[in-house]
Amino acid sequence: MSRAERTDPGGLDDALIRPTRRLVGIDAARGLALIGLMAIHILPSFNEETGEASFTWRVFSGDSAALFALLAGVGLALTSGGRHPHQGKAMTADRIGLAVRAVLIAAVGLWIGPLMPEDPPAYSILLYYGVFFLLAIPFLHAGPKVLFASAAVFGVVAPLLMQGLLDQLPAWSSYNPTLTTLVTEPGATASQLLLTGSYPALPYMTYLLVGMGLGRLNLRKQEVQIRLLVVGIGIAIFARAASYFLLYAFGGYRRLREASGMGEEELAEVLVWGPDSLPTESVWWLAIATPHTNTPLAIAASLGIGMTVLGALLLIARKAEAWLLPLAAMGVMTLTLYTAHLVALSFEAHYDQPYLWYVIHLVVAALFAVAWHRALGQGPLERVIGLSVKGTRRAVLHGNSGSAHR
Repeated sequence: MSRAERTDPGGLDDALIRPTRRLVGIDAARGLALIGLMAIHILPSFNEETGEASFTWRVFSGDSAALFALLAGVGLALTSGGRHPHQGKAMTADRIGLAVRAVLIAAVGLWIGPLMPEDPPAYSILLYYGVFFLLAIPFLHAGPKVLFASAAVFGVVAPLLMQGLLDQLPAWSSYNPTLTTLVTEPGATASQLLLTGSYPALPYMTYLLVGMGLGRLNLRKQEVQIRLLVVGIGIAIFARAASYFLLYAFGGYRRLREASGMGEEELAEVLVWGPDSLPTESVWWLAIATPHTNTPLAIAASLGIGMTVLGALLLIARKAEAWLLPLAAMGVMTLTLYTAHLVALSFEAHYDQPYLWYVIHLVVAALFAVAWHRALGQGPLERVIGLSVKGTRRAVLHGNSGSAHR
């Protein structure tokens, strides 16, 4: 595929495409996020000899999913006009096309749900992704300042809602919701998708909206890429440092022990692995930065890592684009590869030899992606969704003129 071919620069699929030279660094970042999710799903999360968190858990937990959401936002911005957002009928077409994309991705997620066992080896992000996109529709026209400000509001308010409403929200019954749970338990499924699930949409909107704001900037400029890298590092360091000082210099750790009744060892484990859900007995729980807790500082830490990765790969691509080919090829078809990865995990054949199966998943995904991308371009699922979205957009853009002609 030539560099000028029409492809989507971000998100889990290549729909809503634009005729532009790809930003390979974005594709590579998305490929790296996929590798991280594969590692979290397959490799051990702790060292069996020491009981401590594994290297895989410390490096990828929480950050890979956050990077996916951040890049999805970048893609939404680029496909809706980039630095100059579409207006009028074109923006209407973008919104309706995004709704179609959200429904189709959610449908893939609902199809995967029944394949997974009751105690699943992985929690699918696809149904959550559909909700992300639906929630992004009202923000699709916005500029970077509005998007960054809105992201900050979500990053603070959503964790407060998570903690404040937890005792009032219905308990969810499935790690991977299915069409059955969606119909029979709509309230529980909605609360899971928005606030209490593995990738709750309201806190994750922080990543998506920041990504949209970044996509409204000129990401091809080296100065912007450097600034993205530096700011990302700064945010990640600030979030971790702020959490440390709040817990250990301002008495947060002591107050958590008093409120929770946990011993030092138990609390230390919770601060590494995270609680099952954000505890409600103390506001000091919002000071932790443990992956997947979705506290303000945890969101900020993962956001900073995501911005750092994106900035670094954009800069690397300026000088060594060819070296990023395997990552970029995987990043172009992450919906296809992620879906195939989940289907393979549903057979539960990887538990006895996780490292071998991780290598198999990784090598097969890379080889398939490079071969398919060079020969046919978009991945299979990306092509189906892309054609559906393009058809919808075309109908919106040319519907009136077609009726008048007839």
